[in-house]
Amino acid sequence: MESPFKGKTGLRRVLNAARYSMDGLRAAYRHEDAFRQEIWLTLVAVPLALWLGEGAIERALMIGSVLLVLVVELLNSAVEATVDRVSLERHELAKRAKDVGSAAVLVALLNAAVVWGLLLF
Repeated sequence: MESPFKGKTGLRRVLNAARYSMDGLRAAYRHEDAFRQEIWLTLVAVPLALWLGEGAIERALMIGSVLLVLVVELLNSAVEATVDRVSLERHELAKRAKDVGSAAVLVALLNAAVVWGLLLF
């Protein structure tokens, strides 16, 4: 069965999607400490990348690696919220889902550190 929320097309769909995306960013910032910290890191790292990067490719790699951390953190937060919505009781699969999401954030952070390290040193 299709979702009743599907079916909007054209400009209405784009406007709705933009509003939902902004709602998601606001919710993540309001409810997720790690996302807030990573936003502040991004606000420092992006200008630094523009200043320290030598050329467009280096700047793009540095900024992209930091933005990837935000993307992965948003996905991790979505997984955690979904798991918590289903049940708050301890379950091995719920723990695994949350741990794997956390590991994905760690890999994204390590990726950013490696990219920045390779380009700056």
